[in-house]
Amino acid sequence: MELKNLTVAEFSALTASNAPAPGGGSVSALVGNLSAALAQMVANLTVGREKYAAAQEDMQALLSQVPAIYEALLAAVDEDSRAFDRYMAALSMPKTTDEEKKLRLDAMQEGLKEASLVPLGVAQTALKLFAYLEKALTVGNPNAVTDAMVGVMLARTCVLGAIFNVRVNLSSIRDEEFVSETAKRCDELQQLAAQEEIRLLKSIPISGM
Repeated sequence: MELKNLTVAEFSALTASNAPAPGGGSVSALVGNLSAALAQMVANLTVGREKYAAAQEDMQALLSQVPAIYEALLAAVDEDSRAFDRYMAALSMPKTTDEEKKLRLDAMQEGLKEASLVPLGVAQTALKLFAYLEKALTVGNPNAVTDAMVGVMLARTCVLGAIFNVRVNLSSIRDEEFVSETAKRCDELQQLAAQEEIRLLKSIPISGM
């Protein structure tokens, strides 16, 4: 069963159940996918309209480049859950002999690394959306400005949600170099996402913002 093929109601119900997946990682990827969808929505409401002639090049570029991000984040909905499943499988390995214990521990460590790299990739991919969302906000159809703003907030949520999933795995990984390098990248991504959200939302003069 691929999570991305579930209906909205089915995905939501499965998330709400006692099933271990989908969890925060898959939901973060889905949120990023929806951010990419909103960016494309704004562009599609802008292209081909004479009154927005100055925005055509930017919107066409968005529509040619954002679909790849959209697809990557949609695929990550399942990739995150599969990575978690592989770690759970490692936990279930036999641990009677010393050799079995070592094999199990090695498999667990590899599983944790994979379960960290998948959401890290999600965060890095989602961060790319801010450049396109900025175009959607500033030169896209102004009637869809709030859709672009929601896209900005979803992109930031995707990045931070994915990073939180990385960090929780790092606490159990014994490879100090991997942990150090990955944590540093998480810090960078988290800071950039927060800065971009604030900057872009403040760029649009809407009462109450």
